[in-house]
Amino acid sequence: MKAAFLLDRGVVKVAGDDARNFLHGLISADTLKLTPDAARFGALLTPQGKIIADFIIVEVPVKDGGGFFLDVPRALAKTLVDKLNIYKLRSRVMIEDLSEILGVLAGWDGSLTAATGLSYADPRLPALGFRIMLPPQRAAEVAASLGATPVAAADYEAHRIALGVPRGGVDFAYGDAFPHESDMDQLGGVDFAKGCYVGQEVVSRMEHRGIARTRAVPVRYEGAAPEAGTAVMAGERQVGTMGSAAAGSGLALLRLDRVADALSHGETLTAGGIAVRPVKPHWARFAFPDGSKAAE
Repeated sequence: MKAAFLLDRGVVKVAGDDARNFLHGLISADTLKLTPDAARFGALLTPQGKIIADFIIVEVPVKDGGGFFLDVPRALAKTLVDKLNIYKLRSRVMIEDLSEILGVLAGWDGSLTAATGLSYADPRLPALGFRIMLPPQRAAEVAASLGATPVAAADYEAHRIALGVPRGGVDFAYGDAFPHESDMDQLGGVDFAKGCYVGQEVVSRMEHRGIARTRAVPVRYEGAAPEAGTAVMAGERQVGTMGSAAAGSGLALLRLDRVADALSHGETLTAGGIAVRPVKPHWARFAFPDGSKAAE
């Protein structure tokens, strides 16, 4: 088993008598069904349906103090707190950025055999393993108690990338991407059965009309990794943008219709002169370009 302390993750706490309903009315996850034994993936969106911040939300049992803890990109913790406070009004909730005292340890390639601290399985994919919220200074001690081999955060990144799971800020831009474009609909980040939340109408329309043409897609390459932000080209046409990459695997934000057209005509996709090949992840349920000639 491997474990890495994720320096790019922070923690936001939402607590109080109205916390559950407050969050339920705002975010894409169903917090009415949330329980302490199963974390959920979700996001706060703009009214136009674009992602402000995505996070893993964990409920703490009442006997341990209660409340909801959000495992969020550290760079967005303050933004998320500020945005949630805008919606607070008279709700009996307290919203705190705890990123200075709590961080996130990720473990994978093994099982969490004993509960320690605020631990939870990653709700996006089982292969992503588990996570533990803890004070940064305790990360090495906790990893050792679990029998895990401490590794760098870059190793976790390589693991994430190999699984084809997008990360905001590098595989898609916060404030500019819809949940479908970041594959949140595929990874349990959007509950389509719950009631209204901010941005819900746009997200539901994209789901029911099947109009998500751009998605973060796994790609494979050989040799040096294309740089993040590099245009993905099919001949002279741009069909997407390269995201994160490591050890021959990467992610790219691609226009799937344009990629399908290019592949059907035998064109090779390139990023910075490096050939990249889209690969459908095992968890994807959306139509994927496979290189076959489009029907005429």
